[in-house]
Amino acid sequence: MLPRRTAPQPADGLTPFLPSPDQVVAATRRWLERAVIGLELCPFARSVHAKGRIRYVVSPADDDEALLADLERELQTLLASIPEDIETTLLIHPRVLNDFADFTRFLDLTDVVLRLHRLEGIVQVASFHPDYVFAGTAADDVTNCSNRSPFPTLHLLREASVERAAAAFPEAATIYERNLQTLRELGHAGWRALDLGVPTGSR
Repeated sequence: MLPRRTAPQPADGLTPFLPSPDQVVAATRRWLERAVIGLELCPFARSVHAKGRIRYVVSPADDDEALLADLERELQTLLASIPEDIETTLLIHPRVLNDFADFTRFLDLTDVVLRLHRLEGIVQVASFHPDYVFAGTAADDVTNCSNRSPFPTLHLLREASVERAAAAFPEAATIYERNLQTLRELGHAGWRALDLGVPTGSR
């Protein structure tokens, strides 16, 4: 049995505001278009987005177990489809794992799920979070914004699609370093100007 980590409750006992699924998807699309595609943080995203091959799923899960069940279901949905219909899936979970430390611990479980279902080398899971911090990086380092999304999000990718995209982009190995440079040149003020509702880590 997994420990239950539910969405935090406010000290005053009031119900926290939770956006509707449509609002969650709209905010995620805005982030994708303005940051991921607009800043070319992922040169592969533009084509998949333009072709409508991204599946957006807003999980109602409010604990780890429910989110794991959603993850397993979405992995099966992705593999049961063809890339022309669903190339990749964004599993967005606004009600759970809002604490980044909890989120990083949960990522270990995603690796276990992939092994249990023998999906290693077939599907990979990338991670995004409003408070994402890379190991060895200060929380206020603007380069963390490359993985900062409006809500905690698991990105399900087909390994074959990643390999095809990398082969079509001869400078794929330079993406990481280029993103660091882009974000450093943009700075905290430039990130905030994108109006994404995603923190930079510097107030």
